[in-house]
Amino acid sequence: MKVAIIGTGYVGLTTGVCLSWLGHEVTCLDTDSRKIATLKEGICPIYEPHLDKLMAQARARLQFSTEPALPIAGADVVFIAVGTPASKDGSPDLQYLRSAAETVGRHLDGNFTVVVNKSTVPIGSGNWVEALILESYQAHHGSRPEGRFAVASNPEFLREGAALHDSLYPDRIVVGADSTRALEVLYTLYRPLLEQSFQAPPFLPRPDGLGAAPLVATDLASAELIKYAANAFLALKISFINEIAVVAECVGADVQMVAKGIGLDSRIGTRFLQAGIGWGGSCFAKDTSALVTTAAEYGITMPIVEAAREINRRQRERVVEKLLGELKIIKGRTIGLLGLAFKPHTDDLRDAPALDIAEALISRGSRVRVHDPVAMERARQERADLDLVYCEQPERVAEHADAIVLVTDWPQYLSLDWRAMAGGMRVAREPLLVDGRNFLDATAMAEAGFRLVRVAG
Repeated sequence: MKVAIIGTGYVGLTTGVCLSWLGHEVTCLDTDSRKIATLKEGICPIYEPHLDKLMAQARARLQFSTEPALPIAGADVVFIAVGTPASKDGSPDLQYLRSAAETVGRHLDGNFTVVVNKSTVPIGSGNWVEALILESYQAHHGSRPEGRFAVASNPEFLREGAALHDSLYPDRIVVGADSTRALEVLYTLYRPLLEQSFQAPPFLPRPDGLGAAPLVATDLASAELIKYAANAFLALKISFINEIAVVAECVGADVQMVAKGIGLDSRIGTRFLQAGIGWGGSCFAKDTSALVTTAAEYGITMPIVEAAREINRRQRERVVEKLLGELKIIKGRTIGLLGLAFKPHTDDLRDAPALDIAEALISRGSRVRVHDPVAMERARQERADLDLVYCEQPERVAEHADAIVLVTDWPQYLSLDWRAMAGGMRVAREPLLVDGRNFLDATAMAEAGFRLVRVAG
């Protein structure tokens, strides 16, 4: 099938690469000419494991362009995968969605086209996008596009750092549409994934025992709400275990054992029960805010979701509180942060806890040294306002530091020469190490000479 994708961020680019690798003819569109030029050179502008390899293998069927006319006119499916950032009031900013919908309407041809909202959009956006396409088509063609398009919702459930795995081996594929024909087109598009009939890439093998992927075919509004509800529930689990961690610390319990004890209950499950600094990234904060805002439009409050957001915000403050409690004074102190990205295996800094923590420390007069395996160049570009000392080697964050905070649980941090790092810090005896992710082995850190303090339990 012929596919056009508007937007080359994490979702748009990953979707385009995977669909082209599966055999579809894909054109990825973006208004950013520099990004498109980079992609045409075969350079991946984001860090995502194996994405560059799969992109190279799919190049024969994958195009990149800033010109939407021909790709949209000839497409069987057009994905809208643009950003929907949060506005100041918490509602999603839909200016890019509006622009994309109007562009689709301007360039639709005589072929039947399924226009898919891949972006995370407010409930009811499918109807709004349909109206925008209709108005744009009439304005540019002078007639109504009778039977020429249908709008569908196809929310993504990708984890940054595992986006290709989640795309090729999905837990489920959700499609929402009021058109049977649109559902049939999307079934055909996704059939290789639904049936798992493709040969797996050697660098990303199919999980053992994986069979067919479930298809959830529903109406537009339900598909849109599924996305928000899924992210809100995962955010709730993380905030719940962090709230339990506060109680565990007070009563002397081990929150990791508590999480294991409740997670083995099949009704609860072990995933997203890792106590620590909390969640970040582009999804949870934005989507929980949008869900609360949408509910408010109907006079509904969502105290559980609001509480999850507040607990998550507090976890970042707890890092500074831990440092104050241990060091007493942090003005003039040097604090090293290990990790900048909001999670490992990505360079994404959106809503990254490390940046909030660094900003809080700097505002209190601390000097902040930082390291991240992949996100430092992006931090230099996106947060030039922060007076950070970037260390090319992780061990350098410890040099003459008064404390180290592990913020992102990159696997390579487990194998650092922690004993040497302790020896290089300003305090010669039991220097302070704050573990923000319950990631480090307490016994090993004590043997290396550190006084280990956990943020959560």
